[in-house]
Amino acid sequence: MAGSKATIRNRIRKLRFDKGEMTQLELAERVGVTRQTVNAIEGAKYSPSLEVAFRIAEVFGLPLEEVFQHGPVEE
Repeated sequence: MAGSKATIRNRIRKLRFDKGEMTQLELAERVGVTRQTVNAIEGAKYSPSLEVAFRIAEVFGLPLEEVFQHGPVEE
């Protein structure tokens, strides 16, 4: 893995829509962050803190690894 790039991917957008089309604002309020933060995390522009990642997974009632995945960047 030395020298290879890795990224954190997530399924937040799909999970929000599976949960009755929850908006980014609704998720943000439940997690305790701003809508802009949810947007950045969902778009993989920002990696959440471990605490925020766990809170997001908790909102969906899923284990962390079912919401977030870590691996090599797909080229």
